[in-house]
Amino acid sequence: MLPNSGKLAGLTLFITGASRGIGKSIALKAARDGANVVIAAKTAQAHPKLPGTIYTAAQEVEDAGGKALPCVVDIRDEKQVEDAVQKAVAKFGGIDILVNNASAINLTGTLETSMKKVDLMLGINLRGTYMTSKMVIPHLLKSSSAHILNLSPPLNLNPIWFKNHTAYTMAKYGMSMCVLGMAEEFRGQIAVNALWPRTAIQTAAMDMLGGAGVAKQCRTVDIMADAAYAILTRPKTFTGHFVVDEDILREEGVQDMDQYAVQPGHPLLPDFFLDEAPEVLAQQMEQHGATPAFKPPSSSATPSPGGPIESTFEVIRGVLNEDLVNSTKALYQFDLSGEHAGVWFLDLKSGAGSTGRGQPHAKPDVVMTMDSADFSKMFTGKLKPTLAFMSGKLRIKGDMGLALKLEKMMGRMSKL
Repeated sequence: MLPNSGKLAGLTLFITGASRGIGKSIALKAARDGANVVIAAKTAQAHPKLPGTIYTAAQEVEDAGGKALPCVVDIRDEKQVEDAVQKAVAKFGGIDILVNNASAINLTGTLETSMKKVDLMLGINLRGTYMTSKMVIPHLLKSSSAHILNLSPPLNLNPIWFKNHTAYTMAKYGMSMCVLGMAEEFRGQIAVNALWPRTAIQTAAMDMLGGAGVAKQCRTVDIMADAAYAILTRPKTFTGHFVVDEDILREEGVQDMDQYAVQPGHPLLPDFFLDEAPEVLAQQMEQHGATPAFKPPSSSATPSPGGPIESTFEVIRGVLNEDLVNSTKALYQFDLSGEHAGVWFLDLKSGAGSTGRGQPHAKPDVVMTMDSADFSKMFTGKLKPTLAFMSGKLRIKGDMGLALKLEKMMGRMSKL
């Protein structure tokens, strides 16, 4: 871990989305220096599925040695942001650092993304980051340690990062464009930088997106807290940078990245927006068979005369039953290209379940599009579905929650 230096002692940090996850971890790292932390987040009452509120986070900050101000803030609401900024200045005398951490994610294609979801992502990621910055900047200009840190990726126009989730990419890149512009606008007065993880980070959001078993492919939030600390303790001349967590920690002398792994030694899931992710790292993970969702069929099994896709569906049929159907309640369609192109369906919505070639009997809840070779890899444990999706090999249309429920069937097949 990167040791605390005391450089943030007495400084005031305004952190959005700090009731849990990465935001809270940055807050606690600063608190160990004796910093003041404004916990600006929506969660005033405990969520049934997500841990933490602004008040429990504030208590943790106090316990870690800092001073805390919990504020109920939806960063889409101009008055709530303005009120929180005023309360922060009244309590602590000013604001030295702004961390724009709050974010919304929805990984669906253009036709599957409702305008409500589009507005949510643009409202929180882009508009919320811009507005919070705008309101805090007058106070930052009075500080000798002024920093803005956005939790957003390097700007990368590789189409692979747009084609599966254009709305999310636009919204997230909006945060990065704030860095690009404001770093130049306030050069010499405020340091403005972005921070992004090289690998997936274990948070409540990742648990929901990645499904069962994704945690062991992640690093903990501690790596982002240490990386943020490294940035925020640098002078204001360090500005306009799009920093990757692992890179800046190596600059700081931290060489053991395994200390941040949820399961040390396990292959890690690469994060979005870094070009090496879908190319180099994806290949490395496939070679290592990271968290295989399926075990390959027994070598003694007789190959199906229908080819590898038919063989795969024969194995799937072997695990179908009413319990699986009742726990899933979804109809899937697979549009396969490549050597064994064709359309297949998996009915986990009626009876004891069924599969077959061709269009399903009703409108599918989820349509998955991928190369037939990748499909075979995915259903024999050589390619993790989460990795296939993140690397662009798998496109999903429809209900993402139901898409993730396929993990249950994978778990059954792994026991064969």
